[in-house]
Amino acid sequence: MLATLSVVLPIFGLVLAGFICRRTGILGPAALTELNRFVVWLGLPALFLKITVHASWDELYQPGFMVVFGLSCFILFFATILIRMRKKGLADASVEGLDAAYPNAGYMGFPLCFLVFGAESFPVVTIAAITTACVMFAMAIVLLEIGIQTERHPGRMALAVSRSLIKNPLVVSPAIGIAFAASGLPLPKAADTFLDLLSAAASPCALVALGLFLAAERAAVDKDRAGAILLTLLKLFVQPALTYVLAYHAFDLPKVTADTAILISALPTGTGPFMLAEYYKRDAAVTADTILYSTLASVLTISALLYVSGHTG
Repeated sequence: MLATLSVVLPIFGLVLAGFICRRTGILGPAALTELNRFVVWLGLPALFLKITVHASWDELYQPGFMVVFGLSCFILFFATILIRMRKKGLADASVEGLDAAYPNAGYMGFPLCFLVFGAESFPVVTIAAITTACVMFAMAIVLLEIGIQTERHPGRMALAVSRSLIKNPLVVSPAIGIAFAASGLPLPKAADTFLDLLSAAASPCALVALGLFLAAERAAVDKDRAGAILLTLLKLFVQPALTYVLAYHAFDLPKVTADTAILISALPTGTGPFMLAEYYKRDAAVTADTILYSTLASVLTISALLYVSGHTG
Protein backbone atom coordinates (compact mmCIF):
# COMPACT_ATOMS: atom_id res chain seq x y z
CA MET A 1 0.00 0.00 0.00
CA LEU A 2 2.90 2.37 0.69
CA ALA A 3 4.14 1.97 -2.89
CA THR A 4 0.69 2.82 -4.22
CA LEU A 5 0.38 5.79 -1.88
CA SER A 6 3.75 7.18 -3.00
CA VAL A 7 2.42 7.32 -6.57
CA VAL A 8 -1.11 8.50 -5.75
CA LEU A 9 -0.34 11.24 -3.20
CA PRO A 10 1.30 13.67 -5.67
CA ILE A 11 -1.84 13.43 -7.82
CA PHE A 12 -4.02 14.46 -4.90
CA GLY A 13 -1.54 17.22 -4.05
CA LEU A 14 -1.91 18.81 -7.50
CA VAL A 15 -5.71 18.48 -7.46
CA LEU A 16 -5.76 19.99 -3.96
CA ALA A 17 -3.54 22.87 -5.11
CA GLY A 18 -6.03 23.74 -7.84
CA PHE A 19 -8.96 23.40 -5.44
CA ILE A 20 -7.36 25.71 -2.84
CA CYS A 21 -6.28 28.29 -5.43
CA ARG A 22 -9.84 28.55 -6.75
CA ARG A 23 -11.54 28.65 -3.36
CA THR A 24 -9.13 31.30 -2.03
CA GLY A 25 -9.36 33.42 -5.18
CA ILE A 26 -5.71 33.05 -6.16
CA LEU A 27 -6.98 31.79 -9.51
CA GLY A 28 -10.17 33.30 -10.87
CA PRO A 29 -13.17 31.86 -12.77
CA ALA A 30 -11.37 32.05 -16.13
CA ALA A 31 -8.38 30.00 -14.93
CA LEU A 32 -10.01 26.64 -15.68
CA THR A 33 -10.79 27.56 -19.29
CA GLU A 34 -7.37 29.04 -19.97
CA LEU A 35 -5.48 26.21 -18.27
CA ASN A 36 -7.52 23.68 -20.20
CA ARG A 37 -6.69 25.47 -23.45
CA PHE A 38 -3.01 25.27 -22.59
CA VAL A 39 -3.24 21.53 -21.95
CA VAL A 40 -5.26 20.79 -25.11
CA TRP A 41 -3.34 23.04 -27.51
CA LEU A 42 0.21 22.79 -26.11
CA GLY A 43 0.76 20.32 -23.27
CA LEU A 44 -1.01 17.20 -24.53
CA PRO A 45 0.03 17.63 -28.20
CA ALA A 46 3.66 17.91 -27.06
CA LEU A 47 3.23 14.79 -24.91
CA PHE A 48 1.64 12.81 -27.76
CA LEU A 49 4.34 14.01 -30.15
CA LYS A 50 7.11 13.06 -27.72
CA ILE A 51 5.66 9.57 -27.11
CA THR A 52 5.29 8.77 -30.79
CA VAL A 53 8.53 10.38 -31.99
CA HIS A 54 10.61 8.39 -29.49
CA ALA A 55 8.73 5.12 -29.91
CA SER A 56 11.14 2.30 -30.77
CA TRP A 57 8.94 0.08 -32.89
CA ASP A 58 11.23 -2.98 -32.64
CA GLU A 59 11.19 -2.77 -28.84
CA LEU A 60 7.47 -2.06 -28.76
CA TYR A 61 6.53 -4.98 -30.98
CA GLN A 62 4.83 -7.14 -28.37
CA PRO A 63 1.71 -8.41 -30.15
CA GLY A 64 0.36 -10.45 -27.22
CA PHE A 65 0.33 -7.49 -24.86
CA MET A 66 -0.97 -5.16 -27.56
CA VAL A 67 -3.94 -7.43 -28.34
CA VAL A 68 -4.83 -8.17 -24.70
CA PHE A 69 -4.55 -4.60 -23.44
CA GLY A 70 -6.11 -3.11 -26.57
CA LEU A 71 -9.08 -5.47 -26.48
CA SER A 72 -9.73 -4.82 -22.78
CA CYS A 73 -9.78 -1.07 -23.46
CA PHE A 74 -11.87 -1.15 -26.62
CA ILE A 75 -14.42 -3.70 -25.40
CA LEU A 76 -15.11 -1.71 -22.24
CA PHE A 77 -15.01 1.61 -24.13
CA PHE A 78 -17.70 0.59 -26.62
CA ALA A 79 -19.74 -1.35 -24.04
CA THR A 80 -19.89 1.75 -21.81
CA ILE A 81 -20.97 3.89 -24.76
CA LEU A 82 -23.82 1.48 -25.48
CA ILE A 83 -24.84 1.46 -21.82
CA ARG A 84 -24.78 5.27 -21.42
CA MET A 85 -25.78 6.46 -24.90
CA ARG A 86 -29.52 6.16 -24.35
CA LYS A 87 -29.31 8.47 -21.33
CA LYS A 88 -26.52 10.83 -22.42
CA GLY A 89 -26.34 10.74 -26.24
CA LEU A 90 -23.33 9.72 -28.31
CA ALA A 91 -21.08 12.71 -27.50
CA ASP A 92 -21.30 12.50 -23.71
CA ALA A 93 -21.35 8.68 -23.79
CA SER A 94 -18.06 8.75 -25.74
CA VAL A 95 -16.41 10.74 -22.94
CA GLU A 96 -17.83 8.33 -20.37
CA GLY A 97 -16.51 5.42 -22.43
CA LEU A 98 -13.05 6.92 -21.89
CA ASP A 99 -13.83 7.37 -18.18
CA ALA A 100 -14.37 3.62 -17.85
CA ALA A 101 -11.50 2.42 -20.05
CA TYR A 102 -8.75 5.07 -19.89
CA PRO A 103 -6.15 4.02 -17.27
CA ASN A 104 -3.71 6.64 -16.04
CA ALA A 105 -0.84 4.85 -17.77
CA GLY A 106 1.38 7.88 -18.32
CA TYR A 107 1.30 9.55 -14.91
CA MET A 108 0.87 6.47 -12.68
CA GLY A 109 1.79 3.54 -14.91
CA PHE A 110 5.50 4.24 -15.31
CA PRO A 111 6.40 4.83 -11.64
CA LEU A 112 4.17 2.06 -10.29
CA CYS A 113 5.27 -0.57 -12.83
CA PHE A 114 8.90 0.42 -12.23
CA LEU A 115 8.44 -0.21 -8.50
CA VAL A 116 6.75 -3.57 -9.09
CA PHE A 117 8.35 -5.01 -12.26
CA GLY A 118 11.47 -2.89 -12.85
CA ALA A 119 12.66 -0.99 -15.90
CA GLU A 120 11.90 -3.93 -18.24
CA SER A 121 8.22 -3.02 -17.95
CA PHE A 122 8.73 0.35 -19.68
CA PRO A 123 8.13 -0.91 -23.25
CA VAL A 124 4.71 -2.37 -22.40
CA VAL A 125 3.76 0.71 -20.36
CA THR A 126 4.70 2.79 -23.39
CA ILE A 127 2.41 0.61 -25.53
CA ALA A 128 -0.37 1.21 -23.01
CA ALA A 129 0.27 4.97 -23.05
CA ILE A 130 0.15 5.07 -26.86
CA THR A 131 -3.02 2.93 -26.91
CA THR A 132 -4.86 5.16 -24.44
CA ALA A 133 -3.47 8.62 -25.14
CA CYS A 134 -3.38 8.35 -28.94
CA VAL A 135 -5.57 5.55 -30.30
CA MET A 136 -8.46 5.71 -27.81
CA PHE A 137 -8.36 9.49 -27.77
CA ALA A 138 -8.64 9.58 -31.55
CA MET A 139 -11.58 7.16 -31.51
CA ALA A 140 -13.37 9.17 -28.83
CA ILE A 141 -12.80 12.42 -30.73
CA VAL A 142 -14.27 10.91 -33.93
CA LEU A 143 -17.37 9.77 -32.03
CA LEU A 144 -17.62 13.14 -30.26
CA GLU A 145 -17.47 14.98 -33.57
CA ILE A 146 -20.15 12.72 -35.02
CA GLY A 147 -22.31 13.18 -31.92
CA ILE A 148 -22.20 17.00 -31.97
CA GLN A 149 -22.69 17.50 -35.71
CA THR A 150 -26.05 19.04 -36.56
CA GLU A 151 -25.63 18.08 -40.24
CA ARG A 152 -27.02 14.56 -40.58
CA HIS A 153 -26.59 13.94 -44.31
CA PRO A 154 -23.92 11.16 -44.34
CA GLY A 155 -21.65 12.81 -46.93
CA ARG A 156 -21.79 16.30 -45.47
CA MET A 157 -21.45 14.97 -41.92
CA ALA A 158 -18.35 12.98 -42.89
CA LEU A 159 -16.85 16.11 -44.46
CA ALA A 160 -17.62 18.21 -41.38
CA VAL A 161 -16.12 15.58 -39.06
CA SER A 162 -13.00 15.29 -41.24
CA ARG A 163 -12.48 19.06 -41.20
CA SER A 164 -12.79 19.13 -37.41
CA LEU A 165 -10.32 16.26 -37.00
CA ILE A 166 -7.75 17.88 -39.27
CA LYS A 167 -7.83 20.99 -37.06
CA ASN A 168 -7.74 19.06 -33.77
CA PRO A 169 -4.26 19.22 -32.14
CA LEU A 170 -4.92 16.01 -30.20
CA VAL A 171 -5.28 14.09 -33.47
CA VAL A 172 -2.69 15.92 -35.56
CA SER A 173 0.21 15.71 -33.07
CA PRO A 174 0.47 11.89 -32.78
CA ALA A 175 0.02 11.58 -36.56
CA ILE A 176 2.99 13.91 -37.07
CA GLY A 177 4.99 11.99 -34.46
CA ILE A 178 4.31 8.63 -36.13
CA ALA A 179 5.27 10.03 -39.54
CA PHE A 180 8.50 11.50 -38.13
CA ALA A 181 9.42 8.26 -36.34
CA ALA A 182 8.82 6.30 -39.56
CA SER A 183 11.14 8.63 -41.47
CA GLY A 184 14.12 7.58 -39.34
CA LEU A 185 15.33 11.16 -39.00
CA PRO A 186 16.92 12.16 -35.68
CA LEU A 187 15.06 14.73 -33.61
CA PRO A 188 17.22 17.84 -33.06
CA LYS A 189 18.34 18.27 -29.45
CA ALA A 190 16.68 21.69 -29.14
CA ALA A 191 13.35 20.28 -30.38
CA ASP A 192 13.62 17.34 -27.98
CA THR A 193 14.24 19.69 -25.04
CA PHE A 194 11.31 21.84 -26.14
CA LEU A 195 9.00 18.79 -26.14
CA ASP A 196 10.39 17.67 -22.77
CA LEU A 197 9.61 21.01 -21.13
CA LEU A 198 6.18 21.41 -22.68
CA SER A 199 4.99 17.81 -22.25
CA ALA A 200 6.12 17.75 -18.61
CA ALA A 201 3.52 20.44 -17.88
CA ALA A 202 0.60 18.51 -19.37
CA SER A 203 -0.32 16.20 -16.49
CA PRO A 204 0.32 18.67 -13.62
CA CYS A 205 -1.73 21.38 -15.34
CA ALA A 206 -4.51 18.92 -16.09
CA LEU A 207 -4.65 17.88 -12.42
CA VAL A 208 -4.67 21.51 -11.24
CA ALA A 209 -7.48 22.19 -13.73
CA LEU A 210 -9.38 19.26 -12.26
CA GLY A 211 -9.02 20.82 -8.80
CA LEU A 212 -10.30 24.14 -10.16
CA PHE A 213 -13.35 22.39 -11.58
CA LEU A 214 -14.07 20.52 -8.34
CA ALA A 215 -13.86 23.82 -6.41
CA ALA A 216 -16.56 25.44 -8.55
CA GLU A 217 -20.09 25.46 -7.19
CA ARG A 218 -22.30 23.00 -9.06
CA ALA A 219 -26.06 22.72 -8.97
CA ALA A 220 -27.50 19.51 -7.56
CA VAL A 221 -29.01 18.66 -10.94
CA ASP A 222 -25.50 18.58 -12.43
CA LYS A 223 -24.36 15.89 -10.03
CA ASP A 224 -24.66 12.34 -11.31
CA ARG A 225 -22.91 10.48 -8.54
CA ALA A 226 -24.54 7.19 -9.51
CA GLY A 227 -23.04 7.53 -12.98
CA ALA A 228 -19.61 8.33 -11.56
CA ILE A 229 -19.77 5.35 -9.19
CA LEU A 230 -20.78 3.05 -12.08
CA LEU A 231 -17.87 4.27 -14.19
CA THR A 232 -15.48 3.89 -11.25
CA LEU A 233 -16.58 0.28 -10.73
CA LEU A 234 -16.15 -0.45 -14.43
CA LYS A 235 -12.67 1.08 -14.37
CA LEU A 236 -11.30 -0.48 -11.20
CA PHE A 237 -12.96 -3.90 -11.32
CA VAL A 238 -14.37 -4.78 -14.73
CA GLN A 239 -11.40 -3.68 -16.85
CA PRO A 240 -8.71 -5.57 -14.87
CA ALA A 241 -11.01 -8.61 -14.67
CA LEU A 242 -11.50 -8.51 -18.43
CA THR A 243 -7.73 -8.16 -18.93
CA TYR A 244 -7.15 -11.14 -16.61
CA VAL A 245 -9.46 -13.36 -18.65
CA LEU A 246 -7.86 -12.27 -21.93
CA ALA A 247 -4.27 -12.53 -20.65
CA TYR A 248 -4.48 -15.90 -18.89
CA HIS A 249 -7.30 -17.75 -20.62
CA ALA A 250 -7.63 -16.37 -24.16
CA PHE A 251 -4.00 -15.60 -25.12
CA ASP A 252 -1.91 -17.30 -22.38
CA LEU A 253 0.63 -14.49 -21.96
CA PRO A 254 3.77 -15.00 -19.83
CA LYS A 255 3.03 -14.24 -16.18
CA VAL A 256 5.02 -11.01 -15.90
CA THR A 257 3.52 -9.62 -19.13
CA ALA A 258 0.02 -10.67 -18.08
CA ASP A 259 0.38 -9.21 -14.59
CA THR A 260 1.72 -5.94 -16.02
CA ALA A 261 -1.28 -5.69 -18.35
CA ILE A 262 -3.66 -6.34 -15.45
CA LEU A 263 -1.96 -3.79 -13.21
CA ILE A 264 -2.12 -1.08 -15.88
CA SER A 265 -5.78 -1.92 -16.53
CA ALA A 266 -6.47 -1.54 -12.80
CA LEU A 267 -5.11 2.03 -12.68
CA PRO A 268 -7.66 4.81 -12.05
CA THR A 269 -9.03 7.04 -14.79
CA GLY A 270 -6.52 9.52 -16.17
CA THR A 271 -7.13 13.22 -16.73
CA GLY A 272 -7.42 12.92 -20.53
CA PRO A 273 -11.22 12.42 -20.56
CA PHE A 274 -11.70 15.50 -18.36
CA MET A 275 -9.67 17.65 -20.76
CA LEU A 276 -11.72 16.31 -23.65
CA ALA A 277 -15.03 16.95 -21.87
CA GLU A 278 -14.04 20.52 -21.05
CA TYR A 279 -12.72 21.18 -24.55
CA TYR A 280 -15.95 20.00 -26.19
CA LYS A 281 -18.18 21.59 -23.52
CA ARG A 282 -19.66 18.25 -22.49
CA ASP A 283 -20.73 17.06 -19.02
CA ALA A 284 -17.39 17.25 -17.22
CA ALA A 285 -18.90 16.73 -13.75
CA VAL A 286 -19.28 12.95 -14.08
CA THR A 287 -15.78 12.66 -15.48
CA ALA A 288 -14.25 14.78 -12.71
CA ASP A 289 -16.00 12.71 -10.04
CA THR A 290 -14.94 9.46 -11.72
CA ILE A 291 -11.29 10.54 -11.73
CA LEU A 292 -11.52 11.54 -8.08
CA TYR A 293 -13.40 8.42 -6.90
CA SER A 294 -11.28 5.97 -8.90
CA THR A 295 -8.01 7.55 -7.76
CA LEU A 296 -9.08 7.45 -4.11
CA ALA A 297 -10.31 3.85 -4.31
CA SER A 298 -7.28 2.68 -6.29
CA VAL A 299 -5.08 2.93 -3.19
CA LEU A 300 -6.99 -0.06 -1.82
CA THR A 301 -7.79 -1.92 -5.06
CA ILE A 302 -4.25 -1.78 -6.47
CA SER A 303 -2.73 -2.75 -3.11
CA ALA A 304 -5.12 -5.72 -2.96
CA LEU A 305 -4.28 -6.68 -6.55
CA LEU A 306 -0.54 -6.62 -5.85
CA TYR A 307 -1.07 -8.78 -2.76
CA VAL A 308 -3.21 -11.35 -4.60
CA SER A 309 -0.82 -11.52 -7.56
CA GLY A 310 2.19 -12.03 -5.28
CA HIS A 311 3.98 -8.79 -6.16
CA THR A 312 3.98 -7.16 -2.72
CA GLY A 313 7.76 -7.37 -2.53
